[in-house]
Amino acid sequence: MSPNPAVLQDAADRLRQAGETGIPCAPVREQLGNDMAAAYAVQGLNRDIWLKAGRRSVGYKIALSNRAAQKTMGLTEPAYSNLYADMLMGDGDTVAKGRVMQPRVEGEVAIVLERDLAMEQPTLADVIRAVAYCLPAIEVVGSRIANLDAKPVDIVADNANGGAFVLGAPARRLEGLDLRRMPMSMSKGGAQIISGTGEAVYGSPLHALAWLAGRLVSDEMPLRAGEVIMTGTYFAMQPAAPGDLFEIEAEGLGRCAVGFEA
Repeated sequence: MSPNPAVLQDAADRLRQAGETGIPCAPVREQLGNDMAAAYAVQGLNRDIWLKAGRRSVGYKIALSNRAAQKTMGLTEPAYSNLYADMLMGDGDTVAKGRVMQPRVEGEVAIVLERDLAMEQPTLADVIRAVAYCLPAIEVVGSRIANLDAKPVDIVADNANGGAFVLGAPARRLEGLDLRRMPMSMSKGGAQIISGTGEAVYGSPLHALAWLAGRLVSDEMPLRAGEVIMTGTYFAMQPAAPGDLFEIEAEGLGRCAVGFEA
Protein backbone atom coordinates (compact mmCIF):
# COMPACT_ATOMS: atom_id res chain seq x y z
CA MET A 1 0.00 0.00 0.00
CA SER A 2 1.41 3.41 -1.00
CA PRO A 3 2.13 5.96 1.73
CA ASN A 4 -0.56 8.59 2.21
CA PRO A 5 0.05 12.19 1.05
CA ALA A 6 0.95 13.35 4.55
CA VAL A 7 3.75 10.77 4.74
CA LEU A 8 5.08 11.81 1.33
CA GLN A 9 5.00 15.49 2.31
CA ASP A 10 6.78 14.82 5.59
CA ALA A 11 9.57 12.97 3.77
CA ALA A 12 9.89 15.80 1.23
CA ASP A 13 9.98 18.41 3.99
CA ARG A 14 12.69 16.57 5.93
CA LEU A 15 14.95 16.23 2.88
CA ARG A 16 14.45 19.83 1.82
CA GLN A 17 15.06 21.15 5.32
CA ALA A 18 18.22 19.04 5.59
CA GLY A 19 19.53 20.76 2.49
CA GLU A 20 18.56 24.20 3.76
CA THR A 21 20.07 23.76 7.23
CA GLY A 22 23.06 21.61 6.34
CA ILE A 23 22.00 19.07 8.97
CA PRO A 24 21.53 15.58 7.47
CA CYS A 25 18.30 13.72 8.19
CA ALA A 26 17.51 10.07 8.82
CA PRO A 27 16.74 7.84 5.82
CA VAL A 28 13.19 8.08 4.47
CA ARG A 29 12.91 4.53 3.15
CA GLU A 30 11.00 3.22 6.15
CA GLN A 31 8.38 5.94 5.71
CA LEU A 32 8.11 5.16 2.02
CA GLY A 33 8.05 1.40 2.35
CA ASN A 34 10.94 0.96 -0.11
CA ASP A 35 8.49 2.09 -2.82
CA MET A 36 10.29 3.70 -5.77
CA ALA A 37 7.07 5.30 -7.02
CA ALA A 38 6.69 6.95 -3.63
CA ALA A 39 10.33 8.11 -3.81
CA TYR A 40 9.68 9.80 -7.17
CA ALA A 41 6.54 11.37 -5.69
CA VAL A 42 8.67 12.88 -2.89
CA GLN A 43 11.20 14.12 -5.45
CA GLY A 44 8.31 15.68 -7.39
CA LEU A 45 6.92 17.47 -4.34
CA ASN A 46 10.24 19.23 -3.78
CA ARG A 47 10.61 19.93 -7.50
CA ASP A 48 7.24 21.71 -7.48
CA ILE A 49 8.23 23.79 -4.45
CA TRP A 50 11.58 24.76 -6.00
CA LEU A 51 10.10 25.66 -9.38
CA LYS A 52 7.43 27.81 -7.75
CA ALA A 53 10.18 29.56 -5.77
CA GLY A 54 11.97 30.45 -9.02
CA ARG A 55 14.51 27.66 -9.33
CA ARG A 56 15.04 26.77 -13.01
CA SER A 57 15.31 23.21 -14.31
CA VAL A 58 17.92 22.88 -17.07
CA GLY A 59 17.92 19.14 -17.61
CA TYR A 60 18.33 15.81 -15.86
CA LYS A 61 20.88 13.55 -14.26
CA ILE A 62 20.88 9.78 -14.61
CA ALA A 63 21.81 7.92 -11.44
CA LEU A 64 22.34 4.27 -10.51
CA SER A 65 23.28 3.51 -14.11
CA ASN A 66 25.80 0.72 -13.49
CA ARG A 67 24.14 -2.60 -14.35
CA ALA A 68 26.25 -4.64 -11.93
CA ALA A 69 25.37 -2.27 -9.10
CA GLN A 70 21.70 -2.38 -10.11
CA LYS A 71 21.71 -6.16 -9.81
CA THR A 72 23.24 -5.93 -6.35
CA MET A 73 20.57 -3.41 -5.29
CA GLY A 74 17.68 -5.33 -6.83
CA LEU A 75 17.02 -2.69 -9.49
CA THR A 76 16.08 -3.24 -13.12
CA GLU A 77 16.74 0.29 -14.42
CA PRO A 78 18.59 3.50 -13.53
CA ALA A 79 17.02 6.49 -11.76
CA TYR A 80 16.76 10.18 -12.59
CA SER A 81 16.30 13.63 -11.13
CA ASN A 82 16.33 17.25 -12.27
CA LEU A 83 19.36 19.44 -12.79
CA TYR A 84 18.84 23.07 -11.78
CA ALA A 85 20.64 26.16 -13.07
CA ASP A 86 22.02 26.96 -9.60
CA MET A 87 23.76 23.55 -9.54
CA LEU A 88 26.01 24.42 -12.51
CA MET A 89 29.63 25.37 -11.81
CA GLY A 90 32.39 26.55 -14.11
CA ASP A 91 35.27 24.34 -15.20
CA GLY A 92 37.99 24.65 -12.55
CA ASP A 93 35.75 26.34 -9.99
CA THR A 94 35.96 25.58 -6.28
CA VAL A 95 33.07 24.13 -4.27
CA ALA A 96 32.58 26.32 -1.23
CA LYS A 97 32.37 24.71 2.19
CA GLY A 98 28.80 23.70 2.97
CA ARG A 99 27.54 24.08 -0.60
CA VAL A 100 27.27 20.31 -1.09
CA MET A 101 26.60 17.97 1.82
CA GLN A 102 28.87 14.93 2.19
CA PRO A 103 30.36 15.51 -1.29
CA ARG A 104 31.68 12.87 -3.66
CA VAL A 105 32.68 13.19 -7.31
CA GLU A 106 31.95 11.26 -10.50
CA GLY A 107 33.33 11.49 -14.04
CA GLU A 108 30.68 11.63 -16.74
CA VAL A 109 29.78 12.68 -20.26
CA ALA A 110 27.18 15.44 -20.41
CA ILE A 111 24.95 15.70 -23.46
CA VAL A 112 23.16 18.80 -24.72
CA LEU A 113 20.10 18.09 -26.83
CA GLU A 114 19.54 19.70 -30.22
CA ARG A 115 16.05 18.20 -30.67
CA ASP A 116 13.22 17.04 -28.46
CA LEU A 117 13.24 13.36 -27.49
CA ALA A 118 9.55 12.80 -26.97
CA MET A 119 8.93 9.22 -28.11
CA GLU A 120 8.06 6.48 -25.65
CA GLN A 121 10.48 3.94 -27.13
CA PRO A 122 13.33 5.92 -28.68
CA THR A 123 15.83 4.02 -30.82
CA LEU A 124 19.56 4.61 -30.83
CA ALA A 125 19.07 6.42 -34.13
CA ASP A 126 16.50 8.74 -32.51
CA VAL A 127 18.96 9.51 -29.73
CA ILE A 128 21.88 10.18 -32.09
CA ARG A 129 19.77 12.59 -34.16
CA ALA A 130 18.75 14.46 -31.00
CA VAL A 131 22.28 15.06 -29.64
CA ALA A 132 23.81 18.47 -30.23
CA TYR A 133 27.04 18.24 -28.22
CA CYS A 134 28.93 16.08 -25.74
CA LEU A 135 31.11 17.53 -23.00
CA PRO A 136 33.40 16.07 -20.33
CA ALA A 137 31.73 16.63 -16.97
CA ILE A 138 32.08 16.11 -13.25
CA GLU A 139 29.13 15.56 -10.98
CA VAL A 140 29.50 16.60 -7.35
CA VAL A 141 27.18 14.18 -5.60
CA GLY A 142 25.62 15.38 -2.35
CA SER A 143 23.53 13.42 0.12
CA ARG A 144 21.10 14.88 2.63
CA ILE A 145 20.91 11.47 4.38
CA ALA A 146 22.90 11.14 7.62
CA ASN A 147 26.06 9.05 7.48
CA LEU A 148 25.45 8.33 3.77
CA ASP A 149 23.04 5.60 4.88
CA ALA A 150 21.08 5.81 1.63
CA LYS A 151 19.42 3.00 -0.30
CA PRO A 152 17.88 3.47 -3.77
CA VAL A 153 14.59 4.81 -2.39
CA ASP A 154 16.43 7.40 -0.28
CA ILE A 155 18.60 8.39 -3.24
CA VAL A 156 15.64 8.94 -5.58
CA ALA A 157 13.65 10.86 -2.98
CA ASP A 158 16.73 13.03 -2.33
CA ASN A 159 16.77 14.36 -5.92
CA ALA A 160 19.07 11.43 -6.80
CA ASN A 161 21.73 12.96 -4.51
CA GLY A 162 22.03 15.98 -6.79
CA GLY A 163 24.64 18.46 -5.52
CA ALA A 164 26.40 20.31 -8.32
CA PHE A 165 27.74 19.65 -11.81
CA VAL A 166 30.64 20.98 -13.82
CA LEU A 167 30.85 21.10 -17.63
CA GLY A 168 34.30 20.93 -19.16
CA ALA A 169 35.59 21.61 -22.66
CA PRO A 170 35.49 21.44 -25.56
CA ALA A 171 31.93 20.71 -26.70
CA ARG A 172 32.06 18.13 -29.49
CA ARG A 173 29.64 16.56 -31.91
CA LEU A 174 29.16 12.79 -31.73
CA GLU A 175 30.99 12.21 -35.02
CA GLY A 176 34.18 10.29 -34.31
CA LEU A 177 33.31 9.63 -30.65
CA ASP A 178 32.63 6.15 -29.31
CA LEU A 179 31.19 6.97 -25.90
CA ARG A 180 30.90 3.29 -24.99
CA ARG A 181 34.60 2.48 -25.44
CA MET A 182 36.04 5.91 -24.69
CA PRO A 183 38.47 5.77 -21.74
CA MET A 184 38.07 8.32 -18.98
CA SER A 185 40.42 8.80 -16.04
CA MET A 186 40.21 10.87 -12.88
CA SER A 187 43.13 12.41 -11.03
CA LYS A 188 43.32 13.97 -7.57
CA GLY A 189 46.11 16.42 -6.90
CA GLY A 190 47.69 15.44 -10.22
CA ALA A 191 47.81 11.68 -9.56
CA GLN A 192 45.46 9.31 -11.36
CA ILE A 193 43.14 7.52 -8.96
CA ILE A 194 40.58 5.70 -11.12
CA SER A 195 39.52 5.09 -14.71
CA GLY A 196 36.79 3.45 -16.72
CA THR A 197 34.84 3.41 -19.96
CA GLY A 198 31.29 4.25 -21.00
CA GLU A 199 30.34 0.59 -20.95
CA ALA A 200 29.79 1.07 -17.20
CA VAL A 201 27.03 3.58 -17.99
CA TYR A 202 24.09 1.26 -18.69
CA GLY A 203 26.11 -0.25 -21.54
CA SER A 204 26.69 3.18 -23.10
CA PRO A 205 25.80 6.79 -22.26
CA LEU A 206 23.58 6.80 -25.36
CA HIS A 207 21.68 3.77 -24.08
CA ALA A 208 21.24 5.54 -20.75
CA LEU A 209 19.91 8.59 -22.59
CA ALA A 210 17.45 6.43 -24.53
CA TRP A 211 16.21 4.95 -21.25
CA LEU A 212 15.77 8.40 -19.73
CA ALA A 213 13.89 9.72 -22.75
CA GLY A 214 11.40 6.87 -22.67
CA ARG A 215 10.97 7.00 -18.92
CA LEU A 216 10.29 10.74 -18.96
CA VAL A 217 7.66 10.34 -21.67
CA SER A 218 5.95 7.80 -19.40
CA ASP A 219 6.21 10.32 -16.56
CA GLU A 220 4.79 13.08 -18.82
CA MET A 221 7.97 15.20 -18.74
CA PRO A 222 9.55 14.58 -22.19
CA LEU A 223 13.07 15.76 -22.91
CA ARG A 224 13.29 19.05 -24.80
CA ALA A 225 15.90 20.65 -27.05
CA GLY A 226 18.51 22.59 -25.10
CA GLU A 227 18.36 20.43 -21.99
CA VAL A 228 21.55 19.08 -20.43
CA ILE A 229 21.78 15.41 -19.50
CA MET A 230 24.38 14.06 -17.09
CA THR A 231 24.43 10.50 -18.41
CA GLY A 232 26.04 8.59 -15.52
CA THR A 233 29.46 7.86 -14.07
CA TYR A 234 32.26 6.00 -15.84
CA PHE A 235 33.61 4.64 -12.54
CA ALA A 236 32.91 4.49 -8.81
CA MET A 237 32.31 7.82 -7.11
CA GLN A 238 35.19 9.21 -5.10
CA PRO A 239 35.04 10.97 -1.70
CA ALA A 240 35.96 14.65 -1.67
CA ALA A 241 37.69 16.45 1.19
CA PRO A 242 38.58 20.12 1.77
CA GLY A 243 41.54 21.13 -0.38
CA ASP A 244 41.06 18.36 -2.96
CA LEU A 245 41.40 19.11 -6.67
CA PHE A 246 39.93 16.64 -9.15
CA GLU A 247 40.33 16.49 -12.91
CA ILE A 248 38.94 14.08 -15.47
CA GLU A 249 40.28 13.41 -18.94
CA ALA A 250 38.05 11.75 -21.52
CA GLU A 251 40.11 10.49 -24.45
CA GLY A 252 39.14 12.32 -27.63
CA LEU A 253 36.63 14.52 -25.79
CA GLY A 254 38.39 16.79 -23.31
CA ARG A 255 38.99 17.67 -19.68
CA CYS A 256 37.09 19.02 -16.68
CA ALA A 257 38.21 20.02 -13.19
CA VAL A 258 36.73 21.00 -9.85
CA GLY A 259 38.25 21.87 -6.49
CA PHE A 260 37.03 21.95 -2.89
CA GLU A 261 37.61 24.86 -0.54
CA ALA A 262 40.26 24.11 2.06
